[in-house]
Amino acid sequence: MSHPLTLQFGGRVLEIATEAKISKAYDATRMPGIPHPPYEPCKAVWDTGAMRTVITPTIATKLGLKSLGLVKMQHANGVSLVNTYMINLLLPNKIEVHSLYVMEGAMTDTDMLIGMDIITLCDFAITNKDGKTTFSLDVPSSRVTDYTKE
Repeated sequence: MSHPLTLQFGGRVLEIATEAKISKAYDATRMPGIPHPPYEPCKAVWDTGAMRTVITPTIATKLGLKSLGLVKMQHANGVSLVNTYMINLLLPNKIEVHSLYVMEGAMTDTDMLIGMDIITLCDFAITNKDGKTTFSLDVPSSRVTDYTKE
């Protein structure tokens, strides 16, 4: 079953930001009778330059997440050792990604970067017709977009 989302902006934008919701990792098939942990709404920036999804220390603290350990993360300012966590991510089209491995990173003006680990689960498009950005995604991936054949 398809779960599309399209957002249209009034002009050309340099950042695709949406609301997303995250919670502690939860899988109803492995945790019968245990209620789903509460979601924390957050501002999410879709980042094709990020290999993995990243959350801020503030979000990790709000959710009471426990670090799974440290890993090296390469970023614009170099390399850092960062905490890792397991979360559930609720995308704006109501698709939930269970037990998602994420890294912690300091960011300004956003709570989360949605990386290629999530983007590659979707059909994902950004168009700019008439100077207005349109962002579309669909889960699961259902077709190939090939502008050379249209």
